[in-house]
Amino acid sequence: MVDGTFSLVQTLTTIFVFVIGAVLLLVVVVFIIDVTQTKHSVRRNFPVIGRFRYMFEHMGEFFRQYFFAQDREEMPFNRAQRSWAYRAAKGVDGTVAFGSTLNITPPGTPIFVNCAFPTLEIDTVPTSPLVIGPYARKPYEAMSIVNVSAMSYGAISKPAVLALSHGSRMAGNWLNTGEGGLSPWHLEGGCDIVFQIGTAKYGVRDSDGNLSDDKLRELGDLEQVKMIELKLSQGAKPGKGGILPAVKVTAEIAEIRGIKEGVASISPNRHPDINSANDLLDMINRLRDVTGKPAGFKAVIGAYGWLDELFDEINRRGIESAPDFITVDSCDGGSGAAPMSLMDNVGLPIKESLPLVVDMLNRHGLRDRIRVIASGKLINPADAAAALCMGADFINTARGFMFALGCIQALQCNKNTCPTGVTTHNKRLQRGLVPENKAMRVKRYSETLRKEIGTIAHSCGVRESRALRRHHCRIVQSDGRSIPLNEIYPDV
Repeated sequence: MVDGTFSLVQTLTTIFVFVIGAVLLLVVVVFIIDVTQTKHSVRRNFPVIGRFRYMFEHMGEFFRQYFFAQDREEMPFNRAQRSWAYRAAKGVDGTVAFGSTLNITPPGTPIFVNCAFPTLEIDTVPTSPLVIGPYARKPYEAMSIVNVSAMSYGAISKPAVLALSHGSRMAGNWLNTGEGGLSPWHLEGGCDIVFQIGTAKYGVRDSDGNLSDDKLRELGDLEQVKMIELKLSQGAKPGKGGILPAVKVTAEIAEIRGIKEGVASISPNRHPDINSANDLLDMINRLRDVTGKPAGFKAVIGAYGWLDELFDEINRRGIESAPDFITVDSCDGGSGAAPMSLMDNVGLPIKESLPLVVDMLNRHGLRDRIRVIASGKLINPADAAAALCMGADFINTARGFMFALGCIQALQCNKNTCPTGVTTHNKRLQRGLVPENKAMRVKRYSETLRKEIGTIAHSCGVRESRALRRHHCRIVQSDGRSIPLNEIYPDV
């Protein structure tokens, strides 16, 4: 027995010495590598321990999110905003206690003016469907005021698309395909589809990369495809085309887009065949004529003189030539990968660009002809209601629905490592996203967002959400006081 115990101790001691020796050897090797390399100053001056800097820098994002940041501090979405989206998607109690944690003094904060005699529940009415594209052969009667903004299959995963498709059908809202083409997973759920055409014409391009009328006709024959959206620019990267890393270009995605497998998919920074307002109108009318579906365009607004030219040309040609809708995207989007310089500092925010576009449409007498869709960080009821006050007809959100799918804002959308399976093609990581479960969350998020926008509207004394006007919203100024939105942007 004593011999056995001694033998065990001796074995453990040998293993311990071996492990310590291996660790010391590894430290020595790393030390030599660090002091001899010339690329990293910190590692050269502080070998071995300097490597911890990179680990702490990476882990800092997660420590701040869970341990240090307060509820209203984080960007792009703080904990309070994310928590509302999660509760809405799960269908749990959305009330809060003991007062708001929102600081309402920063400039730009919207404040809604409740009236003395709010709308009674018996007097409320559902938000009315709106017809888009009255001059198209197949106009679209859009039922939902809240819809899924553009996210390409490729940028997001198959389970994510399936959940969005099934959830959108149950909620009665549309699903925008993004510029990556139409996949079987978009169609599987049976929801209404808005097909987006980006600058590379993915999904509707011929072998030379040009727009194909034959493929447009195939789209027109699909009952689920309700509208065609021509993407001029998007909030994440105005002035630059889509970016899909090579690791995400699988054989299936390459076939859907009409590109090469395993090669990074970089779209042109604009449509090569659209050089002017006249060209844009020609393209819009081509899309509408070939498919028979309503057609419009999406853009981040920066310079806006071209819109005057566009609207003047519409009135010269006749209002039937107008885009059926304009999607106004905010500069502070979005779910896609983008250079920081573009994401941070190019384009106008929705609070400025949306009323500008609406007022220009009014001045040119086109507001009733062209529907306006607003997108860009509109994931919560207050931001969405403010956009309706500014003149939007519909609200699009991508990241709101990503939170409904389980996104935890890990900020890895541009990689293939999304821990919740939303933006990765790694099968192991996709296992965490079960479409049947997440589809219900998509449905509940859409319905709850619509309901709470309506709650704000009823507090302001109107019967339904689209009746909100600029005088129902005040905007906080630099001195801490608020002034009515219609004084900042007088109604035209």
